[in-house]
Amino acid sequence: MNVLTPVEQAPNGTSDSRQKSAIPGECCRYGKILRGTGDGLCVFHARFYGFFTSRTRNVNEQSRKYLFGLIQSEKSNMERMAEVVPDINDQSYQHFVSESPWSHRDVLDQVAHDVDAAFGEAQDRFLVVDESAIAKKGDKSVGVARQWNGRLGKVDNCQVGVFAGLGCGGDITLTDERLYLPQEWIDSPRRCDRAGIPQEERIFRTKAQLALEMIRHARRRGIRYRWVSFDGGYGKEPWLLRTLDRDGDTWVADVHCDQLIYPEDPCPIVRERTSPKGRSPKRRVAQTAPVRVNRWVAAQPETEWKQVALRDSTKGTLIVEVFHHRVWLWDGKESVAPRWHLIARREIGSRGKIKYSVSNASETTTIERLAFMQGERYWVEHALRNAKSEVGMAGYQLRKWQGWHHHMTMVMLAMLFMFEMRREHKQDVSLLSCHDVVEVLRVILPRANVTYDDIIAQLEERHRRRQGSIDSAHAKQLRDRQYSGP
Repeated sequence: MNVLTPVEQAPNGTSDSRQKSAIPGECCRYGKILRGTGDGLCVFHARFYGFFTSRTRNVNEQSRKYLFGLIQSEKSNMERMAEVVPDINDQSYQHFVSESPWSHRDVLDQVAHDVDAAFGEAQDRFLVVDESAIAKKGDKSVGVARQWNGRLGKVDNCQVGVFAGLGCGGDITLTDERLYLPQEWIDSPRRCDRAGIPQEERIFRTKAQLALEMIRHARRRGIRYRWVSFDGGYGKEPWLLRTLDRDGDTWVADVHCDQLIYPEDPCPIVRERTSPKGRSPKRRVAQTAPVRVNRWVAAQPETEWKQVALRDSTKGTLIVEVFHHRVWLWDGKESVAPRWHLIARREIGSRGKIKYSVSNASETTTIERLAFMQGERYWVEHALRNAKSEVGMAGYQLRKWQGWHHHMTMVMLAMLFMFEMRREHKQDVSLLSCHDVVEVLRVILPRANVTYDDIIAQLEERHRRRQGSIDSAHAKQLRDRQYSGP
């Protein structure tokens, strides 16, 4: 497919002087990037051709237009996408994302391998896990429930996805996902049936268990990373830290301020029996007292804090103050408590706000290296923000299991393209952002030549569907009243 330049596809079919002046010429520093981005997106999509083709069906064209729609439409629901992408309607989009049998797992595995290959032999690659909530109304969308929404900072009606990303040196993109199903969904086979949840997925798993699934899946697929990073929602799970430690993974885990640590080895023991009556003691007890991490760090002398240059930022070099000590963490069951690194970090201008992390990195790991590893988790928040604001991660209107996973997979395809674009042009345009790429593509990609009659037809169709939904709801309410009696 040849992608027209903006001059060639002026809204009125002509190329006026105003549009010409807005397009960089070949002499412009950004001209090459602007003119090649659209064709580059088509070439990128062609790499995934086989994933959308089966013996009985080929949905490559729909997948390409869905990818375009995520980028071109400012509101990435299917009605808005169909209004800007030529030669497709929202029903075709709906069928592609909700009903087509292509495997989201196969596509995501290829995304992860492409990111892994892009990083090559880089030593600072890491795998990061984080969750993201998407607010939803009603109770029909798969996995929706009253649960914590971190973006809003409160319990709200939402879906929660757990995401994995692969990063290195400030470059990161999302590579895997899981949808969290609250217990109330697992307890309702009828809701699961309506949402099309496969039988093998109707098992309650915590978010930490979903995170472990993704980490182990990445390892089995040969994805390379030096350490795993996650926030306090996962760092508070003792079993997760110990499982990853036994698996041979190095990790850096944020912990909450009330995390209990042992400044001295607790040396757990089972106390000797002191009376012939009753049962013999079996429970282990610590021989030293635990303390909250924030209280213990606050009691340490200021001389224990060290200034560390974390990374270059848009406001200059980010310098932070870091406290480091080796402490023990005991889960109340182990015969020997593990000793791990404790890292506390505060910004120079905001000493009251301290971030705490623990790590099982090797004993000889320096404070500078630990501070760097801790700070890299920042990038996944950046990636999730870009996914939501630039390519419609949260803009969908889907109720079923397959639709959710297909949509997230297409979002990650779009994010992979942004990732590759930024890396390709890093030397020439170091400040190129996802937003920049999206803005360029919205101008370059072909757009539907919408007329006044088209707008009226779209409006009438939307109203017809809305009225149908209203009528259906009223009819159902009337039937329910008749069955329940006066």
